[in-house]
Amino acid sequence: MPVPVPQQRSASAAETSHGDLTLLVIEDDPAGTTITVPELSAAAGTRVRVRTARNLTEAARLLTDDVDCILLDLALPVTGTGAGSGTASGPGTVAATTGGAPETDATAPERDHASARADELAALTHVLRLAPHHAVLALTAQDDTELAAEAVRVGAQDYLFRGELDARVLSRAIRYAVERKRADIAQHQLTESRLRAQENARLERGLLPTPLLDGSGLSFAARYRPGRSRALLGGDFYDVVRTPDGTVHAMIGDVCGHGPDEAALGVELRIAWRALTLAGLCGDDLLATLQQVLEHERQSEEIFATLCTVDIAPDGRQAGLCLAGHPAPLLARHGRPARLLPYEDGGPALGLLPRARWPRRQVELGGAWSLMLYTDGLIEGRVGTGGSERLGQDGMAAMVNSRLEQGLTGDELLEAAVSEVRELNGGELTDDVAVLLLGRDPERIRRWGGSAPRSHPASVDRPPPSSPPVRAAGAHRPPL
Repeated sequence: MPVPVPQQRSASAAETSHGDLTLLVIEDDPAGTTITVPELSAAAGTRVRVRTARNLTEAARLLTDDVDCILLDLALPVTGTGAGSGTASGPGTVAATTGGAPETDATAPERDHASARADELAALTHVLRLAPHHAVLALTAQDDTELAAEAVRVGAQDYLFRGELDARVLSRAIRYAVERKRADIAQHQLTESRLRAQENARLERGLLPTPLLDGSGLSFAARYRPGRSRALLGGDFYDVVRTPDGTVHAMIGDVCGHGPDEAALGVELRIAWRALTLAGLCGDDLLATLQQVLEHERQSEEIFATLCTVDIAPDGRQAGLCLAGHPAPLLARHGRPARLLPYEDGGPALGLLPRARWPRRQVELGGAWSLMLYTDGLIEGRVGTGGSERLGQDGMAAMVNSRLEQGLTGDELLEAAVSEVRELNGGELTDDVAVLLLGRDPERIRRWGGSAPRSHPASVDRPPPSSPPVRAAGAHRPPL
């Protein structure tokens, strides 16, 4: 019957001990070490407590959290512990080790050698399984260097020879083994943390939307910058889809807060919006249903979300606008300065009023235009001396118009806008930032034969494309 593994903390006492040391000696003849406690204490410069165990069963009882290091005699017999190497001889052994293939004269010596080594290290493998967070020193004969090196490869922190064992060597080896085990545990934890971070990054990238705009003739660009450190998603969310009737639906929203819970809720609202839009809902009916989703999924009743939805007619000249406590979009027509769309008829944020309504306003877009949807992270950065003022919507509109005067469009414009907001703020923005840019250029549509290139997901803290977007022919100042 296997020896039960005693309950241990996530790390041994060695990680917090800075003075006394406790050594557990596992040897069938403990007196064989010839090292006494006073000798060890004198060599180590601190008090050393020594516990002795004559077998693995007794060691399991003595192995507690305050043990710093284990000194194991590799010659210790392994009986009645369930710690066998799993290579016992007998019928079926060859099939188990060679995958069922018949044994040959060439493989037999190699298998016998490996089996013999496993038997010699059976006590060590059992101790490593019994004490995964403790430092282990292997004690072996003077002339068996190969076995000693194999013990370190299996998991021991170091090895010692019986003939060279003295207080100074042992005390130094104990401290080295404890520090190496601590480093091994830290490296293992760091590796696990990196793997989790990579998995989280892949998951968060997969949750970012892929716009469905094929056949619409509209250009698309977006920027997304989460406010929380080392994250790809925040509480902001956006999406764009084209329904079978040719209408292009765009949405951008912001869940209050920017932690992982808010990011998860934002993803749920985005997916719900896409499903409801593709199912045919629009305007007030869609927002009312989204509010029900929010109320069922939020962590507390204080959580709310702002939202801006736009549905662009198939001909691209008109759009319907609904605002739920969200900043109004910025519209730039061909050859005209960008201006904010009306926001007086907007409704409250989702989750604030149980039976709220959200009027839909009709907006004339014209022939050539660009429409920028954004979250408040873009306009709430500080500006001015001492950072006492906010950029605000008017400041953002002026900043965008100045970039338009420089001839920037598309990805270049968004990258420049976000960078300038950060510079005006004097550093990184604390809130999430999402910016979405849709545009219509009749000349571009004709050039592409009535459709635009395939849309791609937004960039997340990546540089803009190297080639500039196509501009309208003969334009004195291109759209956004």
